[in-house]
Amino acid sequence: MAFLMTRRAVLAVLVLATLILAPIRAGADGVLVFAAASLKTALDELASAYSTQTGVNITVSYAASSVLARQIQAGAPANIFISANSDWMDFLQDQGLIDPASRVGLLSNGLVLIGASDQAPVEHISSDYDIETELAGGYLAMALVDVVPAGIYGKSALENLGLWSAVRGQVAQTDNVRAALALVATGAAPLGVVYRSDAIADRRVSVVSKIPAETHPPIVYPAALMRVPTPEAASFLEFLQTNDAMSVFLKQGFSLPGR
Repeated sequence: MAFLMTRRAVLAVLVLATLILAPIRAGADGVLVFAAASLKTALDELASAYSTQTGVNITVSYAASSVLARQIQAGAPANIFISANSDWMDFLQDQGLIDPASRVGLLSNGLVLIGASDQAPVEHISSDYDIETELAGGYLAMALVDVVPAGIYGKSALENLGLWSAVRGQVAQTDNVRAALALVATGAAPLGVVYRSDAIADRRVSVVSKIPAETHPPIVYPAALMRVPTPEAASFLEFLQTNDAMSVFLKQGFSLPGR
C-alpha cells in the first residue's frame, strides 16, 4: 500500500537519505568504514575522537547493511564493514570479500516501539496491545522488512507478538532504520519500530515500549576488515573494541554481545 506523507516530511526524509547514502571515499592514508545506519551517532563521535588522537582520517559511509554489503560486492573500496546482523556479513564472507580472522561480534542492541515525544508509554507490549487504535489510521514506520536487519528483526517480533497481521497493511517501509526514525520524529508516522540506540539519538521521539528480546533473533553487530586489510584499518577496528569506545557505544544505547 502506498504511503502518503506531507511534502515537508518527504523533504526531510530525502535530505536524511542523501546525507546517509552519499558516496564517500577515504584519503590515501585514511580508513573508509561502511557501517549500519543505526551506528551513526556513536560512530561519528568515535571516528572524530580517533582522528584527533592519531591523525588518521576516518570516513564513515552509513546505510542499511544490505545496501552496504551489495556495494562492497560491487567493488566499493571499504576498509571495514560493520553490519547490523550476521547474515550480511556471512554474505560477504562466503564470497571471500572479508578477512574472516578479523571478524568480531562488536555490539548488540534492542528493539523498541517509538512514538512522539509526548506519547504515553506502555509497560508491557503483548498480543493484547491495540496497535490499530494507537495508529489511528496512520502508518507504522519500519526499515524494509525483508532485507534490512532492523526491519527483519521488527517483523519477527511483531509476528511473535501476534501483531503483524493487524499492521501489515499499514507499514511504511524505509531504506534504513534512521529513515524510519525520521518519519516518527517529523510526525509523518505516529509509531515506529527502531533500535533502542535510535530512540536515544533523537529527542523528538519517546519509547512507547521495549520489545521483548525473546520475540526476535539476537541482534548482533559483526565487524570485519576487508579481504586485504590495511594497518590503519586494523588499528581502528581494535580501537572500537577498547573500553573507551565501548563506553561511548553503551551511552548511546548499545550493549555488549549476548546482553
